[in-house]
Amino acid sequence: MNRITAFNSPFLLGFEHLERLLERTAKSASDAYPPYNIEQSADGRLRISVAVAGFDRGDLSVTVEENQLVIRGKQTDGDDRTFLHRGIAARQFQRSFVLAEGIEVIGATLENGLLTVDLHRPRANAIVRTIEIKSGAGATGATTGKGGRE
Repeated sequence: MNRITAFNSPFLLGFEHLERLLERTAKSASDAYPPYNIEQSADGRLRISVAVAGFDRGDLSVTVEENQLVIRGKQTDGDDRTFLHRGIAARQFQRSFVLAEGIEVIGATLENGLLTVDLHRPRANAIVRTIEIKSGAGATGATTGKGGRE
């Protein structure tokens, strides 16, 4: 079955990876656990705060995989406990965020049940490049009307 997307335009060359990124983002957006906030500061920094109450530092991992920030959590239950009621589930999670080119992960901190991941978006420099236009008669030099080279 062929899908029609906005990326089928002949004017969008080399953007096939964006469709894959959007599909990955749509899949991860459907899960609401754990809740998170994303903050932006004026100096180009971003902060992702994830509510991970009950998780220790050793239960969490933060990785960057192919321009995707992945936060994973896995709690292990000790066999030495006997619960009379279990209302707090020890569930694992994976939360993914697609990062734009150039965004750098500065670090992560766990404090008071919140995992914060700090990111920096460097200011992009506008680059203008002029492309030389060569003659259609040959890329190595122009020819004269007499069939010889100048």
